[in-house]
Amino acid sequence: MTAAPQSLHQKILGDLQGKILSGKLAPGARIATEHELAEAYDCSRMTVSNVLAKLARAGLVERRRKAGTFVTRPQSQAAVLEIQDIKAEVQALGQPYRFEMVARATRRSTAADRERLGTRSAGRVVDLVVRHFAGDRVFCLEERLINAEAVPEAAQERFHDIAPGRWLLDSVPWTAAEHRIGASSAGKERVALLSVSATTACLIVERRTWRAALPVTHVRLTYPGDSHQLVARFTPTQT
Repeated sequence: MTAAPQSLHQKILGDLQGKILSGKLAPGARIATEHELAEAYDCSRMTVSNVLAKLARAGLVERRRKAGTFVTRPQSQAAVLEIQDIKAEVQALGQPYRFEMVARATRRSTAADRERLGTRSAGRVVDLVVRHFAGDRVFCLEERLINAEAVPEAAQERFHDIAPGRWLLDSVPWTAAEHRIGASSAGKERVALLSVSATTACLIVERRTWRAALPVTHVRLTYPGDSHQLVARFTPTQT
């Protein structure tokens, strides 16, 4: 079946959204005026205005009266410290680090993919399986989905020289994250990938990140339980 032709509204929206999410239009950058965009796309200013209004509702741009339209600045970047770089974790242990791409595919999302990402919208995803090593031992197994509709550059990135998690932290602005932490045995499907027995206890960290309303990635990180621990420091709640 031939896909329906893309409307001009969708094209402008996709172009601007892609530039914002990829960082080509950085936080604080000024968007071209309605008049300039209308001329560039040979369309009415009403079409452009509707696109900018949609981007504003998604939290990607801020429209300032008489000043123009600007890419929004994230409320806080401090939470990035809570998303650990696996390479840094390994090096902090004094071990040599390397990673290995086990599988990589770009494909249409399934219902299971959309549930993992937390979206109802069908689209393309980049499906990755990566092993991270500390010396000769598997330190972590990474199973990641990247929403290619939010991060179109991921479809072309081969991740030869940089691991997916580090690439995302460096390349893709995000505004919210969700962590789920649990424990499970390795299971038959991950025995070979982790080089452990099926009954080995593992720490599992699942994380989703968003850019405004758009899901960016879902990752499941599986650590053999004897090689990893989570540490949190906190102070008493004021009453």
